[in-house]
Amino acid sequence: MERVTGSYYEFFSGAGMARAGLGVGWGCLFANDIDAKKAATYARNWGGEHLLCGDINDVTADQLPGFANLAWASFPCQDLSLAGYGAGLDGERSGTFWAFWRLMQDLADESRAPSVIVLENVCGTLTSHGGRDFEAICRALKDGGYRYGPLVVDAARFLPQSRPRLLIVAIKNDMIVPDGLASQLPGDSFHPRSIRIAANYLPAALQEHWIWWNLPTPPMRKVGFSDLYEEEPDDVDWHSPTETKRLLDMMSEVNRAKVREAQSKGHRMIGTLYKRTRRDRNGQKVQRAEVRFDNVAGCLRTPAGGSSRQLVIVVEKDEVRSRLISSRETARLMGLPDDYILPGNYNEAYHLTGDGVAVPVVRFLANEIIEPVLSRAAESAQQAA
Repeated sequence: MERVTGSYYEFFSGAGMARAGLGVGWGCLFANDIDAKKAATYARNWGGEHLLCGDINDVTADQLPGFANLAWASFPCQDLSLAGYGAGLDGERSGTFWAFWRLMQDLADESRAPSVIVLENVCGTLTSHGGRDFEAICRALKDGGYRYGPLVVDAARFLPQSRPRLLIVAIKNDMIVPDGLASQLPGDSFHPRSIRIAANYLPAALQEHWIWWNLPTPPMRKVGFSDLYEEEPDDVDWHSPTETKRLLDMMSEVNRAKVREAQSKGHRMIGTLYKRTRRDRNGQKVQRAEVRFDNVAGCLRTPAGGSSRQLVIVVEKDEVRSRLISSRETARLMGLPDDYILPGNYNEAYHLTGDGVAVPVVRFLANEIIEPVLSRAAESAQQAA
């Protein structure tokens, strides 16, 4: 079956990573983000003719031109994250889902509802408020005339970054699922225990609209963090020996052992490190440096203070060096090409990339679900004509 592309609205657009993943065959009709700095970077890379910088609560359906096959919404995660404040969909940030959904309802009233909706957020969405927030999202989709299939996709399948995310791919009730694209049972690759539990807790009426998307396992990733590493980045400096020793002193014995093992290899080992708050044997909170040398970076996070910025540690025999991860390295970890124009300010660049959706994850979903579903719909329409 020939696959078709289409048009889309990109909400909470950030750096335009959904746009990058969809690719040139897709036409953006409208993009929106409240952050002026992110919007400026979006415009520098993609142009600003379809971009509206402003609060989604103020956006109206008449500002959304034409008909979009797809609406992509990577809505804010802060209130749904396990590290957040627990406000869920009632929170000021994650609660912007409802402003997005209002727009979808208004489009439906005008017979312009998108054929496909993709929602992307942290996996904590499944358990927020005891699962009630996830149920509310499913109920909104069901009442809006959609069937939905949640997936957990880890960017580590495609990029050397541990970044599992919940993606809910919803299609209108009247759309035909191509043969083999849905299963009666969950699969092993993209339906972990958390999704199966969430599905079982839903009321029967919501379970009836559930789709177990049946996706192929992607080929083994061939790129490691050492392949994305910058020898001499121009936006971060190497730490002094004293600063590096301070990091080593913050490590538990388990993490010190990882450094010693890396030193024993006899060749250069490149790892990544986060400073995290842990409890010691006495129950007191202490800051620990936790390192990994598996050639996979930790999950990029929006920086909220120095402790949340990822660091790079390079070990070669007795020499140990450390520095902040560079902004270009963070962009590469999200799948952005090196010609993507990043903000000149380091913190802005880190914030931009840490807030995004991994580009190859978008392409994977487009290739395996969105485009086949739209192709099947176009084929049916052609046959009916």
